[in-house]
Amino acid sequence: MKVTVSRKAHFNSAHRLYRKDWTMEQNDLVFGKCNNPNYHGHNYELIVSVTGEIDQETGFVIDVKILSDLIKEHIENAFDHKNLNLDVQDFADLNPTAENIAVVIWNKLRKYIDTNKELEVVLYETPRNFVTYKGN
Repeated sequence: MKVTVSRKAHFNSAHRLYRKDWTMEQNDLVFGKCNNPNYHGHNYELIVSVTGEIDQETGFVIDVKILSDLIKEHIENAFDHKNLNLDVQDFADLNPTAENIAVVIWNKLRKYIDTNKELEVVLYETPRNFVTYKGN
């Protein structure tokens, strides 16, 4: 029997969507107001879910305190109140779209979650715009 355990988190970050190898006109055409040279921010909402078998000894799929600590240490501390383009090395050469942020978060957390468990990241950039990444 598989069960999914989820933890919500939150971080505030600024970013700019653009490609350095494109003209300003091309960036404006593709990314619109998200190409603001002075950046813009979001209040990101994050849901991290771990799916697996219930451990018969503990009754847990994963200890939520451990999951919470992993998110705090590796995501919130790294992204909160940061300019993703300038302050977060993961985005030095990667456009910080919601899709790319979700993949980066998944990759950061995957190494700390047992390989026999599934990991899913849902990232809300706005209350209506969100992406889901499951590692495939």
